[in-house]
Amino acid sequence: MANKNIKITLVKSLIGSTEKQRRVAKALGLTKKDQTVEHKNTAVIKGMVNAISHLLKVAE
Repeated sequence: MANKNIKITLVKSLIGSTEKQRRVAKALGLTKKDQTVEHKNTAVIKGMVNAISHLLKVAE
């Protein structure tokens, strides 16, 4: 399970979000709305996704 990749898309703008949420999005590699990145499905990435899940769409 840890070797599978997940696709993460930023579906809402970071305008109005807190500084911590912006830093998490930047750490995931997301800077623009509708941008998609691919990461390995690890506990660290899952925690980051969970922190800003209301801004993201995740596909496996």
